[in-house]
Amino acid sequence: MKRSVAPLLLALAAAPLANLAAPVQAQQTQAGLEQVNAYIRGVTTMTADFTQTDRNGQTLTGKLIIKQPGKVRFQYQKGVPLLIVGDGKALTMIDYEVRQVQRWPIGSSPLGALLDPKKDLSRFGKLIQTGDPKVLSVQARDPKRPEFGTITMIFQRDASGPAGLQLYGWVALDSQNNRTTVRLSNQRYGVAVADSAFRWNDPRPKGRAAGG
Repeated sequence: MKRSVAPLLLALAAAPLANLAAPVQAQQTQAGLEQVNAYIRGVTTMTADFTQTDRNGQTLTGKLIIKQPGKVRFQYQKGVPLLIVGDGKALTMIDYEVRQVQRWPIGSSPLGALLDPKKDLSRFGKLIQTGDPKVLSVQARDPKRPEFGTITMIFQRDASGPAGLQLYGWVALDSQNNRTTVRLSNQRYGVAVADSAFRWNDPRPKGRAAGG
């Protein structure tokens, strides 16, 4: 990874996202958004290591698995009783320590911009100036549903990646104004991923719900 991207991601995590969209030329903006669209549509499967930092500065690591459309798994490091799984329709967060399950539509999450190849970023995305021609940053927010949150995705130009890009990470701001920064490494594309990777064990007492 090029070290120039890390300070940018940290700056995005610290800054108010609403103030990041500096004016850029329309042609440059359109080209950048189209390239990111092509990247998202070009990813069939992806695995990566991730480092996640929340607004309190707590950092967790783990393994990310994506299978389009809409399937995702955040498998946290050993000893962390959390799991986040997307089955193509909804995101589910399972806390095995307190036996709690939360579920919401993928489209209601900032991650919806990354996990829905049918979405057109030119309709709800903004290109952000990074000061580095090798780094592309796009902020996505549904103007009709601002309560769904905002995601700012950071890409490096890389000829070996889908559409010539490599996803480096993102900064997400959810409907409760909780900010989460995610950095990726060891990205691999087109690897075999079984649908069983997006199932989970329900920790709740029997009779309340079935997890799969």
